[in-house]
Amino acid sequence: MNNLIPINYDNDRQTVSARLLHEFLEVETRYNDWFPRMAEYGFNEGTDYYSFLSKSPVVGGRPSTDHQITVEMAKELCMIQRTDKGKQARQYFIELEKKWNSPESIMSRALQFAQKQLDGLTLQLTMKDQVISELKPKADYTDTILKNKGLVTITQIAKDYGMSGFEMNTILHEQGVQYKQSEQWLLYTKYHDKGYTHSETINIVRKDGRPDITMNTKWTQKGRLFIYALLKKSGILPVIEQKDWN
Repeated sequence: MNNLIPINYDNDRQTVSARLLHEFLEVETRYNDWFPRMAEYGFNEGTDYYSFLSKSPVVGGRPSTDHQITVEMAKELCMIQRTDKGKQARQYFIELEKKWNSPESIMSRALQFAQKQLDGLTLQLTMKDQVISELKPKADYTDTILKNKGLVTITQIAKDYGMSGFEMNTILHEQGVQYKQSEQWLLYTKYHDKGYTHSETINIVRKDGRPDITMNTKWTQKGRLFIYALLKKSGILPVIEQKDWN
């Protein structure tokens, strides 16, 4: 019964796609009619399930509404169906819950959670150091000045070279300018106080409701010139200069 129905482990509760469950149970009623009726059996959005758009398997098709439901809800839906498929799926979910609640699994999740907390704290401190270092030379700058029109994103700079922001970030990483941590690009310490960037941390809320922070970093014109000089040494020129050489 392994992997009878794919399980999502992204949050602190096991969840499953209601559409995949609907498909496995071979319910004849259309999903868009079936799920709202099932939700009326005392289930609450945000607690027992949440909605999202899933990619359509048909090329060019529109995204379809799907729902991630808890394993507890999935078991009850299986019981409601009163079919052999329902019994099979329910037993599958019961076995999953046993493994999930075993002492070994609980300890493993606790250690993973602690590591994520530590990684998050380390990232926050690193971002804080970068912001503080950027502002040190010009401590009297106001927020308005820091957000002036002279600031540009890495994607805008990349366009000057006919490449994507991803490619530019990769090159700057290879050149020893920045590194990636938890999906965010951060400057190495020696570049923090050069006035190349201005960054700010932004409070966000993840899809599962968890509060978090991210960094919005833009490059100054001085930083833009730094990138230009750095890349020129490696023979990488902006498009306008490439044309002049042709």
